[in-house]
Amino acid sequence: MILKADKIAVELPIPKNPSPNDAAAVQELLGGKFGEMSTLMNYTFQSFNFRGRKRLRPYYDVIASIAGEEYSHIEAVTYAINLLLTGSTERGHDPEPGPLKDVADARNSYHFFSSGQTALPMDSMGKFWSGENVFNSGNLKLDLLHNFFLECGARANKMKVYSMVTDPCAREMIGYLLVRGGLHVVAYARALEHLTGVE
Repeated sequence: MILKADKIAVELPIPKNPSPNDAAAVQELLGGKFGEMSTLMNYTFQSFNFRGRKRLRPYYDVIASIAGEEYSHIEAVTYAINLLLTGSTERGHDPEPGPLKDVADARNSYHFFSSGQTALPMDSMGKFWSGENVFNSGNLKLDLLHNFFLECGARANKMKVYSMVTDPCAREMIGYLLVRGGLHVVAYARALEHLTGVE
């Protein structure tokens, strides 16, 4: 069960100007292969399908707890994308030619064609997220190892996106995710260390 609170996990500064291209880059952190959709759904299905919960309770708790946190990360990334897109186009009172002309060169046109200028479950290039990104082997060691590398890949992508964006809203959100994701890397590494006895 996920307990929903009416609050975003991180306070983000409101952008001074819209930045559709920053929003497009941040989409990678939502729906990319190493994005928050992937971490949420990997850990959610691993926790839902976890066998031997009583015997292996600490490992189940790690996976299920991180899954719950990932839900809030999806919300934070979506909120940042939406803030970055706000004001990209102006609403007029009279019909005018080319009301979307100001965003014709935006990197991700789906924001303007398919979603009312809001986030979508896709990567930075417009490829929609897929359940094919979920790994749930049923082997605890293998799943924990996968989760460790998934978090490492997510961290690498966060650093790349951080290097691409300039808006303080995007950078603040990515900084938050870097801290939380770093803790997840350590949590999965420690779980593997404890389970295998290998230091």
